Formats: sequence, C-alpha cells, structure tokens
Amino acid sequence: MSALTCTGVGRAFGALKAVDDVDLVVEPGARHALIGPNGAGKSTFFKLVTGTIRADAGRIELAGRDVTRLSEVRRSRLGMSQTLQHSSLFSSMTAVETLTLAIRRHAPGGSIPPWPRREPGLRDRAEELLADVGLAGRGDTGVPSLSHGERKQLEVALALACRPSLFLLDEPAAGMSPAERSRLVELLSGLPPEITVLFVEHDLDLVFALADAVTVLHLGRVLLSGTPADVRASDAVREAYLGAGRREELFLR
Repeated sequence: MSALTCTGVGRAFGALKAVDDVDLVVEPGARHALIGPNGAGKSTFFKLVTGTIRADAGRIELAGRDVTRLSEVRRSRLGMSQTLQHSSLFSSMTAVETLTLAIRRHAPGGSIPPWPRREPGLRDRAEELLADVGLAGRGDTGVPSLSHGERKQLEVALALACRPSLFLLDEPAAGMSPAERSRLVELLSGLPPEITVLFVEHDLDLVFALADAVTVLHLGRVLLSGTPADVRASDAVREAYLGAGRREELFLR
C-alpha cells in the first residue's frame, strides 16, 4: 500500500486549470520531490494534498484511506504533517515552549489547557526533539532570536512532534544559506524510514542530494515521474525549464 495516492486530481480557478488530472504515487519511506518551473502548479497541488484547498476532481488517499473531502485538521490527525513555505511560529515563545504546545496537543486525548502547567517528561520530550533537529541547547531561546535556518529546524521538530507517517515540506530551503541547506539535507536524510517525505523545492541541487523519486509538473500536469536519473536524462524536462532548442546543462552531475 502506498503512503499517498493521488488519482486524477484537479483544481481550476475560473478558466485556469492550475492542477489538471494529476496522478501521483508516493511509496512508504520515500523521499519524493515535486519539482517544476514557475507556474507549474506545485504549490496548488501541495495545498490539495494537505487539505488547505479542496480538489475539484479526483481522489486523494492517505495509506489507502480516502481523505479527499477531509479537512486539513483531520488529515493531520490521520498522520499527515507539514511545514509551510513561510514561517508561522509564535514569536512570543521560546523554542521549547513552542514544542511543548505541539506535543501536548498531539498526545492521545491531547488538548491545550487554558492555564500553564508543568507535566512530567514534557520538557524532556521537547528537548529530545530539539536535539534530533540540531537545536540542542537552544530550548530557552526565543523564536525571534533564532536564525532563519534554526526556525526551519524548529518547524521540522514541530512536525515531528505530531508523529507523522507522511511529512510534507513546501520549499524547505527557501532563504537558506549553503551551510543551512547542507544541514537541512542531513536532517531530512536522517529521518526514520517509517516517515515518508514529500517535498516541493526549487533548489535542484538539494532535490538530487535528497530525493529517491521525483515528479515533474508542467502547466498543471505530470510531465515525468521517476528516478532522479530519469529526470536528469529527460529532454522534455530540460525543455520545460529552459525552453525549446536550448541545450545547456540543467542539473549538476
């Protein structure tokens, strides 16, 4: 059974078909990249998968369960977790306080109480997650004092606190320095194999350093889905990115 199966998924905005009859299968444990030139429909498709917007057509299955009409919150409860392109962290909290909220909320029967309280082991779990994403010792640092890369790391920790089976990342390397990108690749490569990863990314070097499967969207449709080697060798992919008749190297080999 696949971790994620999308069949004939579509979304139109008036006469514009932003996503048009897209089929996608993400295998369990995969590191699957979704790429394509600007305007390809990547962000819209990503929002359809997460439930941020509803599909006009098709079916979306999470581990065999139809989630096409389920809300973003219900998909999260079924094991789908995500990080966003733009940070949505609470600026008034420290890193460990932010994680504590997520851990409490996603614990069995979890809820966020209307008053602060200490719970045995809660901070320990938060510190463990911070260490897992390379933020050991930064728990008491306020979110505004974290660097851009550290905030991205914290967002990964927040997603992991939800105990996801499918982890979706929307342009995780946006705005990062080369050193921060290297740490991100190391972090995502080190995730447990039971967590399946689907990510949208413009940085093709990062894509080919991390992905074991790649789907290319172009004009709202799947142009190619296969291995990184398949994508590197494709003239159709090169033409979609660079235009007809241009033969420059698109991917570093």
